[in-house]
Amino acid sequence: MSVDEDTANHGRLLGTVRGPQDVKRMSAEQLDILAAEIRDFLIAKVSRTGGHVGPNLGVVELTLAMHRVFDSPRDRLLFDTGHQAYVHKILTGRQDGFDRLRQRGGLSGYPSQAESEHDLVENSHASTALSYADGLAKAYALRGEQRSVVAVVGDGALTGGMCWEALNNIATAGNSLVIVVNDNGRSYSPTIGGLADHLSSLRLNPGYEKVLDTVKDALGSTPLVGRPMYEVLHAVKKGIKDAVAPQAMFEDLGIKYVGPVDGHDLEAVESALRAAKNFGGPVIVHAVTRKGYGYRPAEEDEADCLHGPGGAFDVETGKLVAAPSVKWTHVFADELVAIADERPDVVGITAAMAEPTGIAKLARKHPGRVYDVGIAEQHAATSAAGLALGGLHPVVAVYATFLNRAFDQVLLDVAMHKLPVTFVLDRAGITGPDGPSHYGIWDMAVFGVVPGLRIAAPRDAATLREELREAVAVDDGPTIVRFPTGTVAADLPALRRVGPVDVLAESPRTDVLLVAVGSFGHLGMEVAARVAEQGYGVTVVDPRWVRPVPAELLELAAGHRLVVTVEDGVRVGGVGDALAQAMRDADVRVPLRDLGVPADWHPHGTRAQILADLGLTAQDVARDVTGWISRLDAEPVEPVSLPAGGSAQN
Repeated sequence: MSVDEDTANHGRLLGTVRGPQDVKRMSAEQLDILAAEIRDFLIAKVSRTGGHVGPNLGVVELTLAMHRVFDSPRDRLLFDTGHQAYVHKILTGRQDGFDRLRQRGGLSGYPSQAESEHDLVENSHASTALSYADGLAKAYALRGEQRSVVAVVGDGALTGGMCWEALNNIATAGNSLVIVVNDNGRSYSPTIGGLADHLSSLRLNPGYEKVLDTVKDALGSTPLVGRPMYEVLHAVKKGIKDAVAPQAMFEDLGIKYVGPVDGHDLEAVESALRAAKNFGGPVIVHAVTRKGYGYRPAEEDEADCLHGPGGAFDVETGKLVAAPSVKWTHVFADELVAIADERPDVVGITAAMAEPTGIAKLARKHPGRVYDVGIAEQHAATSAAGLALGGLHPVVAVYATFLNRAFDQVLLDVAMHKLPVTFVLDRAGITGPDGPSHYGIWDMAVFGVVPGLRIAAPRDAATLREELREAVAVDDGPTIVRFPTGTVAADLPALRRVGPVDVLAESPRTDVLLVAVGSFGHLGMEVAARVAEQGYGVTVVDPRWVRPVPAELLELAAGHRLVVTVEDGVRVGGVGDALAQAMRDADVRVPLRDLGVPADWHPHGTRAQILADLGLTAQDVARDVTGWISRLDAEPVEPVSLPAGGSAQN
């Protein structure tokens, strides 16, 4: 199939779909054709933009059935995780937006209130939909509104603890609520854990389903006694199924269970959903699907079924079009393996993201020393604390945005006990196409308040390797090593090192101390060159370890007329704030301006686009720095300490 094969109307039937009502009118034959057209459409569009292709290929029939049975937007449909909502977007009038999926001004990769009345919440952090649904069902019951609430929980979300907290309350409340378990056996990679094993045993199982089909065929051809005998056997099917796998777990909670049903059999799924809708209480519909269904490259991708190609890919092969480059994640993965080869006490933990975070490489080399805990970041942190108590040094690899969910565990279970746990935060800072829920801009501010926690922000591959080794060498408390997404910039050697602080550039004039955090090292160098053209001298430093604030950084600050910090985290509580406080405490009376990300919800786009919008480019920063230092020249006064502040607009 060629990428250019999708036509102006996206297919004969798909071109007629402008809302869920159009799907309700279709015949069974038309729906089969429509499902195929949707898959072609998804592959063609996502192959150009990147995005979550595997999960959405697996929910085509399931989503069609939901929109035929329920009446969105009056009935509320929630997707957990939200990256499996592309088909929902297609069926709710957003086909044209897929040309700019996850691009500036285009469709979000998740449900979005701003896009459509059919989207209620942006379920982009997993395991939240059941809690939303519980509250919605209670609200509608209290208000006397007859509205259905449907939560699609899948792609690993049921491995998260919030789901089980919600299930307990849903069962107690007893309100009408449909929970669709999209059981594809995977999150990013094959789903891990006891619950996943339980759901696996509930799948359409040759142990009894094939036997029953054979019996049905045989008895169906027997005159008179055949059909009645089959009905008797079918009546004991539930007992056979319970013996093979105790699905009573859900019913013991007080939640009716329906299934498992073949999630790619539209008629079967629709029938199950109609029964669940009419039940009048909480019902779980267990649908078994295949991630990447209908697209050979996805089905054959053992790593993650083409879960989320990071860019354009070749339709025929599923391979990324762009030439391979050295990513931050690759550097971390290689160095972690090298460290583990040297130190048998080093172990890895990930939360259902072994491949995306690089932990998979350690798992392949040392399979007995890696633990995938599922989508359970809180458990990951405290389990790491237990490993540390047991004499090991755990390295917990997660996306920066997801560690926010485990703040309490990092604070009280790890840091309070001064345990040597290293958290490696991939995709820190502005990450781009995944949007505001995935931006790793909070970590330096949120975790900066944790006593005894050290935070490192490497600027290049060399410092990532170095700081990772320094982190795992710490034996009296937790550490964080954070880095952005994408390709690693060229190594930027230091001129000299002052304590832990790297001096990257110096000038005979000591007008400005520019503190460039992490990957902004190269930006700092360009800023220094631009400001030098205006006659001012800039010292560029990389603190390397940003928390706690190095004493040597205070000494450098005291020797300059102005201090400017630039970071890709939120300004409130960020590195600039921390340095300003440390300078006040040390009575370093030098004005400070901090540049960073405003604490807000920034739209999706490329990292470069968003940083430009925020004034975090070399040109913008140089203009601001020149303006600030020139004002000091124009109004010479004795330096006084200023509160942390300033922005690109000052």
